[in-house]
Order: sequence, then C-alpha cells, then structure tokens
Amino acid sequence: MAAASFRWLPQLHKDVPKAAKFYSQGLDFTVNICTLRWAELHSGPLKLALMQSPCDNVMQNGHSHTSVLSFTVNDINSTVTKLMALGAELDGPIKYEIHGKVAAVRCIDGHMVGLYEPA
Repeated sequence: MAAASFRWLPQLHKDVPKAAKFYSQGLDFTVNICTLRWAELHSGPLKLALMQSPCDNVMQNGHSHTSVLSFTVNDINSTVTKLMALGAELDGPIKYEIHGKVAAVRCIDGHMVGLYEPA
C-alpha cells in the first residue's frame, strides 16, 4: 500500500471569493476552482483549500480556527504593500535580521501570514 500523500491545507473564511483573490493577487497563488463556498488554490506543491466558515465569526468559543502560513518572497516591501491593499494589516514592523527580512501580516478573517526575504 502506498504512503499517504498531502492533499491540501484547509482554511475557514467568511468570504471565500475575497480570500481567493487575496491569495491569488497578493501571493501569486493559482486558482484552480472558486465558488461561493469552496476554493482550491496552489503555489508550487502547496495546495490551499478555502472553505466557507459555518458561522460569521472565524473565532469560536475563544479559540481561533485560523492558520499561520509562511512564505519566502523576493521583495518583502512590495508584498506587504500588495497584501495591505487587499485588506491585510501589518502585525508589527518589518524586521531586518542578519539572515534576511521578516514580517507578519494578519489577513482577512484573522489568518496570519509570515513573510521572509532572504538576505
């Protein structure tokens, strides 16, 4: 029997088409399919599944159903600018480390995206 293979990483969103636009325009994901309740996107081998949240608030019972994704980017400043134009908020300043620049942004529906630009 073959070993298990990774299928996709799911995220809950209030507005799936808006979230798909965020990832496609902000982080250059390719949209495979997008409906009002479901979207499947990919970037290289990573597949991201966006599903409509069963409630208006992605937070439930004090626990977040959000994810943290981390991406290597060519230009952190332009990526942050694009993501903020699409509704993200910078979570603290861009940090300039010896190994490169790092930033965290809080995206629509509270999901966190880490960005890394190598030195």
